[in-house]
Amino acid sequence: MSLTFTLDPAVTPALRDGILDLWTDVSNAGGSVGFVPPVTAETIRPELVRHMVAMAEGRTRLLVGQDEDGRVAATAFLALNTHRLMTHWLWLYTVMVHPRHQGKGYGRDLLAAAQDAACGFDGIEAIRLTCRGGLGLERFYGSCGYKEVGRVPGAIRVAPGDDRDDVIMLLPLR
Repeated sequence: MSLTFTLDPAVTPALRDGILDLWTDVSNAGGSVGFVPPVTAETIRPELVRHMVAMAEGRTRLLVGQDEDGRVAATAFLALNTHRLMTHWLWLYTVMVHPRHQGKGYGRDLLAAAQDAACGFDGIEAIRLTCRGGLGLERFYGSCGYKEVGRVPGAIRVAPGDDRDDVIMLLPLR
């Protein structure tokens, strides 16, 4: 079984709700996607709306992976740079695979699909992302071809007394 990936799917209420449920479940399972558990869908909804506004404005593209039942199982947002000196690379945000699918290789599949998508964008030469240190994410992204190019110690405050590094990763496409 594998996921079916779609770039720029039609945003229906079912898709929107599926992304919201995915984000909530990933966050509550301890995923490093901008929130600290416990969270509710209502806590996450404003951030999803910001992503969708960026999509409507053409600044962000959505990549969705659906399982064999058509449920949202993985997502990544590819954000284009608007700064005239940085339009040759894009950001990869909110990279998520549902906890029920962990360990099946879907994270690698999602990153490969994001790379394929980015290679199809005119003028894009690299993908950049950041991840929260202390969870081994740097090793995972590194095993997928990303290189650590920077680190800001203690930049992410998960809780009082629990600061994590903000790790900057880059995947050259050419």
